[in-house]
Amino acid sequence: MEKTSIKFGVRHIQALLLFFLLTSAFATRISLSIGIVAMTNLNSTFYPTYNWTDKSTILSSFFWGNILTLLPAGPITTRFGPKVPFCVAMVVCSLFTIAIPFMARLGSYGVMICRIVQGASQGFFNPGISNLLGKWIVPSERSRVGTFVFAGGNLGTALSMPITGWLCSSQFGWPSAFYFFGGLGLLWVAVWFFVGANSPSQCKWISLEELEFIETSLHKRDNSEVTHTPWKSLLTSVPLWSLLIVHMAQNWGYYTLVTEIPIYINALFGLDVSSNGMLSALPYVVMWISTFVYSTLADYLINSGTSTTGQARKILNSIGLYGPALALVCLSFYGSASLIVTMVLLILAVGLNAATVSGFNVNHVDLSPTYAGTLMGITGGSAASMSILGPLFVQWIVTDEKDSYQWMIILLISAAIQTAGNTLFVVYGAGNIQPWDPSYDFLDQVEKNKGATNVNIHDNRKV
Repeated sequence: MEKTSIKFGVRHIQALLLFFLLTSAFATRISLSIGIVAMTNLNSTFYPTYNWTDKSTILSSFFWGNILTLLPAGPITTRFGPKVPFCVAMVVCSLFTIAIPFMARLGSYGVMICRIVQGASQGFFNPGISNLLGKWIVPSERSRVGTFVFAGGNLGTALSMPITGWLCSSQFGWPSAFYFFGGLGLLWVAVWFFVGANSPSQCKWISLEELEFIETSLHKRDNSEVTHTPWKSLLTSVPLWSLLIVHMAQNWGYYTLVTEIPIYINALFGLDVSSNGMLSALPYVVMWISTFVYSTLADYLINSGTSTTGQARKILNSIGLYGPALALVCLSFYGSASLIVTMVLLILAVGLNAATVSGFNVNHVDLSPTYAGTLMGITGGSAASMSILGPLFVQWIVTDEKDSYQWMIILLISAAIQTAGNTLFVVYGAGNIQPWDPSYDFLDQVEKNKGATNVNIHDNRKV
């Protein structure tokens, strides 16, 4: 593999923008988890409050829209590039975030409409990001850079909860939280429009040295050869099916916790909204920090030759799902004992889950750099169904939010789903480029000719 003297280049700037995209997107997505506590606090003297009993349904409605766009987003961003779809999607998402205080006056259904549109617009983000990572990030940096990008979601969650809690308890009231996060999204669009690029060859700012380094490292071939998506090969791929299942398992556990933790803490310990926001965010602060430890470990395992890419993904994913499953089992039996015990176990459950970002979450690019966006759309679209069913299952089981035994059922089922999903990934997952990816034959030829010929890279940047 060629080396470059550019340690921090345009590829890292693109990754930084994608990181902030997910930070803003998740902050917007999660703000309602805390906001709804203030919106339904009938004892509040600030701003309108509402007597809604369908809080879990409102929270899950985001994924009703999300599931509609995740699958088509993959082929769209693969064919046309993610730059323009990202701009349109974030503008729409931000405007409907700002609209929540006004739509809430129509009732819970008004908020659900905003959430559905938010979800539909954000459905373009993960497939588009996977598409860009496949074009911009070289294999030796994939775990660290990919994890850094996807960790933006964890940071967005960690920041959203305390900021929302503070704004809700301030003189500005809960509407200000939605204005704030909607405005951040619009600010991101302004920067991305001028700096973002669909690929290194289409970037105005990249040097020829960095372009050649990226394209040689990725064994880039002419895009004109990629004429269609090999749907039959994708849908009969065992590694892809195992990736889909583990994505669904992770989403069930993650979104059950991220949407219900504020309600769970409020019900069992009766904290005010500001304190609730701070404590609910703490596990996600730990999760964000942990992602960088796990990504460094993943790249070390791969680059040092200690393990193959597939083995490294499975090791990290096992930490990220078996560990939290054990913590949830403990939480189900001892969580209601005290607030300290609850927080320690929640921090373990969420913090260990950070390892999945270096596990299955970047595995789409491992299997197929060309169709990584489409793969993310397939697995993400399926996993979104779990994001819907998880909170709805809570609403069905937890009829009394103060009943710790009802919460026990939720936690044990989440632990079982995560354990089963990861076991299938460990047995059937893979970390190598699959035969149906267009770069497979080309990569094989490069390896055969290694040392005898050089890959010919042309400066095909658009002027």
